[in-house]
Amino acid sequence: MTIARIWGIPISVHVSWLLVFALVAGSLAGGDFREQHPEWGLVTRWALGALTSLIFFACVLVHELGHSRVALRNGIPIRGITLFVFGGVAQISREAASPGVEFRIAIAGPLTSLGLAGLFAGIGAAAGSLALASVPALWLARINLAVALFNLLPGFPLDGGRVLRAAVWAWTGSFERSDRAASMAGEMLALALIGFGVLRALRGDIAGGVWMALIGWFLQNAVAAGRAQAALRELLRGATVRQAMGHECISVAPGLTLDRLVHDEVLGAGRRCFVVAENGHLRGLLTLHEVKAVPRERWGRVTAEEIMRPAPTLAAVSPDEDLLQALEKMDDSSVAQMPVVADGQWLGMLDREHIVHYMRARAELGV
Repeated sequence: MTIARIWGIPISVHVSWLLVFALVAGSLAGGDFREQHPEWGLVTRWALGALTSLIFFACVLVHELGHSRVALRNGIPIRGITLFVFGGVAQISREAASPGVEFRIAIAGPLTSLGLAGLFAGIGAAAGSLALASVPALWLARINLAVALFNLLPGFPLDGGRVLRAAVWAWTGSFERSDRAASMAGEMLALALIGFGVLRALRGDIAGGVWMALIGWFLQNAVAAGRAQAALRELLRGATVRQAMGHECISVAPGLTLDRLVHDEVLGAGRRCFVVAENGHLRGLLTLHEVKAVPRERWGRVTAEEIMRPAPTLAAVSPDEDLLQALEKMDDSSVAQMPVVADGQWLGMLDREHIVHYMRARAELGV
């Protein structure tokens, strides 16, 4: 569920977050708060536990916003921030352009959490004997400190792993070598967490052990995803849009009516995408999505030009553009296809299916 937008970034909550929110609130109400202040009633403990849990996840969101703010300042778009069972994650659209940018984005989160830890420690000290304020504030100070320190562990995809990647990148000058080093450290960390979690569960702390093992499993999956992304970059190295683009999306005249378009091209030839062009110059893009939005009884009167997406609003790529950069541009624009244009002339279309076919061909040929 998308619950807000901050700096244009959609903030979402995954359904699994409700589970961990309830677990944190219950742990506080039935554990820390009851042990420290047994005189508090059940309603007081649960209300304070729920509020503290909510503030904690607000801190997790602020941690991710710290990463996002630095990324945005360096021209890297953020697709969204999601709160889920393991905390939060900012979906950064592409890798940093330099070790310095990588370091600044990575360190921003832990520094934000350290700042929050200091803030809540100050609130707890100022509250003094007012236990309803000091007890949750001091717990929030400890948990934010723990979040900062855990994230600084040197293993990808944790922030410490990204700091390690930035350091190796600056030292070797190779992003690929730094990425492999950070991934290897992340896999070792994940396996260690899984092992410690199993050992902890066997010693009787089943809940804590299972949780630690699950965190390790999550990190291991993230490392595997990172390696797949690295393999994609390697596979597309040196490839251009011209090599992968297609020509299935035909050109139609601006004045073509929708009934002729549907009869001749959609039903007659099975096409779903059309470029509206005049004398070779791109005017706009038309897909079945725009056609279906027009009532059928109007198809004989409405033309392609009237419902097309105008060229100035389209994200386009050039034929000699790097294919990986074009794919990142598609991700940034949240589109599945882009027109290929050179000097205002439409040359073809690039979509994800073309890219997948091209990647498969390169992989089969061992290129």
